[in-house]
Amino acid sequence: MNISLDISMYPLQDEFCQPIIDFIERLEQAPGLVLERNSLSTQVFGDYRTIMNLMTKELETVFEQNPHTIFVMKMVGVNRSKAKIDAC
Repeated sequence: MNISLDISMYPLQDEFCQPIIDFIERLEQAPGLVLERNSLSTQVFGDYRTIMNLMTKELETVFEQNPHTIFVMKMVGVNRSKAKIDAC
């Protein structure tokens, strides 16, 4: 099953940009997923188990480095990477 994940990361520290960039770059290394970055969040599209296994690993990595990090995530049970949003 394919899903879509929208994820925002908020490290509660003065130097917050690099941890976000590092996190996204690690996500981009995962084979078989499509990532789209924008200024507010990152969207991840692909297989449910692949995404969830990746999130388990990468969230743990972030929390080990900075436990004062907030993540906001939204998921939908389909791949919306090609959704026609201007048709609303």
